[in-house]
Amino acid sequence: QVQLVESGGGLVQAGGSLRLSCAASGSTFSINAIGWYRQAPGKQRELVAAISSGGSTKYADYVKGRFTIFSDNAKNTVYLQMNSLKPEDTVVYYCNVGVYGTSSYYAMDYWGKGTLVTVSS
Repeated sequence: QVQLVESGGGLVQAGGSLRLSCAASGSTFSINAIGWYRQAPGKQRELVAAISSGGSTKYADYVKGRFTIFSDNAKNTVYLQMNSLKPEDTVVYYCNVGVYGTSSYYAMDYWGKGTLVTVSS
């Protein structure tokens, strides 16, 4: 079992930055990859970025160049650095444990409770 706790959400003006954190605990040795997802009201949860245990990363097209995912393995924490934020980035962000494939990230059923990011115009 793995437990995930997100933090770092909040209110920021358009063009600003936030850093989200995802702290993992429990059977962290079994983690292959961590993904950040986001979900707007009435919409499906979508993958924003993912990082493998080896440091490989992938991003959704709409965040490339603005968001960076990185990890601190000593702290069992994955971060999502979000720059140049836009009002449409206003959603709840979740982290997830999954499997990093060559072409896709496969989410497993381990989710945090989410952290809300609000970007004002």
